[in-house]
Amino acid sequence: MDRRLPTTVAQHILEQQRLRYPGASGEFSWLLSGITLATKIIAAEVRRAGLNGRLGGTGEINVQGEEVQGFDIFANEALLQCLQYRGNIGMLASEENEKPVVVLEKPGAGKYIVIFDPLDGSSNLDLNVSVGTIFSILRCDPEGSEASDPILQPGRCQVAAGYVLYGSSTMLVYTTGDGVHGFTLDPSIGAYVMSHPNIRMPERGSLYSVNEANADGFPEYCRRFLHWLKSGEDGTVYSSRYIGSLVADFHRTLLRGGIFMYPPTGRYAQGKLRLMYEANPIAFLAEQAGGEASDGRGRILDIQPEALHQRTPLFVGSKHEMERLHTFARKPAAV
Repeated sequence: MDRRLPTTVAQHILEQQRLRYPGASGEFSWLLSGITLATKIIAAEVRRAGLNGRLGGTGEINVQGEEVQGFDIFANEALLQCLQYRGNIGMLASEENEKPVVVLEKPGAGKYIVIFDPLDGSSNLDLNVSVGTIFSILRCDPEGSEASDPILQPGRCQVAAGYVLYGSSTMLVYTTGDGVHGFTLDPSIGAYVMSHPNIRMPERGSLYSVNEANADGFPEYCRRFLHWLKSGEDGTVYSSRYIGSLVADFHRTLLRGGIFMYPPTGRYAQGKLRLMYEANPIAFLAEQAGGEASDGRGRILDIQPEALHQRTPLFVGSKHEMERLHTFARKPAAV
């Protein structure tokens, strides 16, 4: 019988810090503990969805032009409250706020910027579908940066990123640039426990995830790629799986392989997903797990942001499917 105690996310962070940065002060692990605390609070509230009066929209419209859900407000406040008193955060930026929140508890002491989507897919809670929190961490003053706005850093500058999936269990998946690790919340002890060490995305899969109702508005190369996925030309007939919650759809792609796509459409010519707090953290995780992420033209992590709420197309998945996608993107359409 295995009597070893489980490894918690706090222990894992401290161990990784000790091995990779032996002179570290522990400030980064203190920051991450704020994120884990907030997500435990959100997870507890999500479990009570339908009983706490937070389901449905509020009637308000956020900066994205989307109706604010009751849970959006709660999750946003939970993250802001748990992070703004950490003492080492200079700015917090959320999907729900038009401008970043400058943390003034210790002016000048903040070393990090935390960008987050507090509750991705929140409208799905009305239907008891999995939702998630996505976060990205940057340095306030990255080495060699010449950006006039410290928050507008390309995704390759991230020092950490991750998401929490609120489903049949609550799971935290994160990276600090040294692989991807998954932790499941154990309600009996109130801690995230290591359940998926060193996650690797399969080299290829047999699933694709896209809202095909929008296919008529996709770029021509995306429509040709979709046809290839369903044709079985290379011996694999792909099956479609689409939840409509980015965290849940990507989580499946991360573990099973294949590809997730949110191409530009006639309605969203620049794409719909947000670069800074959705595409960048997801791309960082994908690459650290052996996958790829692009906007159809180039690497997501190399895009220089021009605005906090900038949108982008997103294609992310296994190397095999991503390489085939890029082949179609480079190949001119038949006349």
